[in-house]
Order: sequence, then C-alpha cells, then structure tokens
Amino acid sequence: MKQRRRRNHPTWARAHSAVALLAVIGASVAAPTGEPAGVVNPQRAWQNWTLNCQGCHRPDGTGSEGTAPPLAGTVSKFLNVPGGREYLGRVPGVATSSLSSADLAELMNWMFWRFDQQHMPADFVPFTAEELARLRTNPLRLEAASMRTALLRKAEESSTAAGSSLPSASQ
Repeated sequence: MKQRRRRNHPTWARAHSAVALLAVIGASVAAPTGEPAGVVNPQRAWQNWTLNCQGCHRPDGTGSEGTAPPLAGTVSKFLNVPGGREYLGRVPGVATSSLSSADLAELMNWMFWRFDQQHMPADFVPFTAEELARLRTNPLRLEAASMRTALLRKAEESSTAAGSSLPSASQ
C-alpha cells in the first residue's frame, strides 16, 4: 500500500517525468553508429554526460558562448597534436569532476565517438582511469582557454599540411 501512495505523490511523479524526459531527449539526438572504443556501457556514459556536462556544453555538444567551448566537430582534434590529450585530462570540467576516474574515462571516450568521430585518429587509444587519475592531479586554471586556442591552431596547421601533401586530381 505504501508503494502505491508514493507513486501518486507529486514529487515521485515529477522525478519519474524527468527521467522519462531524459530518455526522450537522448533518443531524439542522432547517435553515431558503431561501437565506441573504451566504453563498456554507452548508456551510462550518456547519462553521465546528461547529468554532468550537457548543462554547459549543450545536448548536441555545441557549447555555450563564454562559459563552455564547443565539443562537436572539434574535441577529437586535440588527440592529433602533442599535448592535446593531456590538455583534455586537465581542463577544469574534467579535472574537478565529481565522477570517478573510471566513469570519466568512459564518458570521455564516448564523447569523442559521439561528437567528433571525423577527427579521431586511426590509432586512437582510449583514456583509462589510471591516466585520468594522473592528469586530474594538475588541473588547468586560467591558462585553459589560451591552451585550447594554441592546440586547435596546431591541429588546423597539421591537417592543412597533411592535405597539401596529397596528390592533386590532375597528377
């Protein structure tokens, strides 16, 4: 009898509605195909994203101007330049997250797959809990934004140089 009364309680109904809404939002955002490397449970990674990251980075990873940079179409670029991987493990939102290093590694590996497959290196090595635990001990502070800009510039220069070394259609 107590169980039935709780389900009719307005607080229970609101909480149940919020969980249902998260499921609908998650289902409505187009997900990439394939299996994400280093992700044991994609549903858990998505839930951790929803509860810990999307408030600032937005459900589609486009970010919030002035507070959280976009991840969509850019986050995997950091994996292609020296220092980029370390940067990702030290950014304030990662380094100071309340998630365990294991959950955070799974979330980050899911995030590359979800928001920027096109820039993932062919030899991508998933983050591990041990690696993130080490990186999180030295969080970035005010220098995070300038590091981001410099690393993305290097990534763009690298991709431009790689593109210019390809043979042209006339050769």
